[in-house]
Amino acid sequence: MELLKDLIITTVLEIVYFIGSIVIVGFILGFFRTKSIKNFYGAIGRKSIYITGFIGVPIHELSHALAAVIFKHKISKIKLFQPNNEDGTLGYVKHTYNPLSIYQQIGNFFIGIAPILGGIFSIGILMYFLIPNIYNEFRLTMLSSINEMNLINLISTFKALVKLIFTLDNFTNIRFIVFLFLAICISSHISLSKADIKGASKGIFSMFFALMILNLLGITKYISLSMIISYNMFIINILFIAIIFSLITYGISLIIKLIFKVYLNS
Repeated sequence: MELLKDLIITTVLEIVYFIGSIVIVGFILGFFRTKSIKNFYGAIGRKSIYITGFIGVPIHELSHALAAVIFKHKISKIKLFQPNNEDGTLGYVKHTYNPLSIYQQIGNFFIGIAPILGGIFSIGILMYFLIPNIYNEFRLTMLSSINEMNLINLISTFKALVKLIFTLDNFTNIRFIVFLFLAICISSHISLSKADIKGASKGIFSMFFALMILNLLGITKYISLSMIISYNMFIINILFIAIIFSLITYGISLIIKLIFKVYLNS
């Protein structure tokens, strides 16, 4: 009984180490997205979401689709972008899977969170091609911080990334302006919908079961604490990109809301 208890506790901790930061950031992104949309809707109406949606929504849905293919789910229907839909759904991916396959069941989690990973990857690609100097500096900053996980280190990395982005020279560079617009479009639709969260939750139990088997077989003992710390620091540093651009989007929505309010009162 004690062995089973230790096995369950160890597996729960591993799940937290593995997906905890992604889940937390997912809720943070969802919070800012909800607030931003509310501000945009209140100022210039529902169609304001189409400004970012024509780029952000297809990337969101393609991320779901790619993860579905990787985990061998069958895609039955896909809509990359459908403005003016009656129920407000801008896009979707419908897929089926074999419930007897642990691999495909685990895939539900990664399919659900795919827009976060796909969005960040897309922003990273844009950084690499449009603003390579900032990309290289961020990469070096990130690599220097992944060996130690503490609050001071996280704050320092976040501040360093903000300083890299918000410089006067950047805002006089047309390539940076293009990057900023595209990154805002992507980050505006990077958060998870209720359907995404529901789908992802289906895979957590299967992931727990698979990890518990690996723990029972002693395979996970080769994963050291330093490897776990490095993994989490890497993931959190990458997720900072999404948080920063979600904050930028939220700031823009507040400014537009304020301008609209002043205009109505004038």
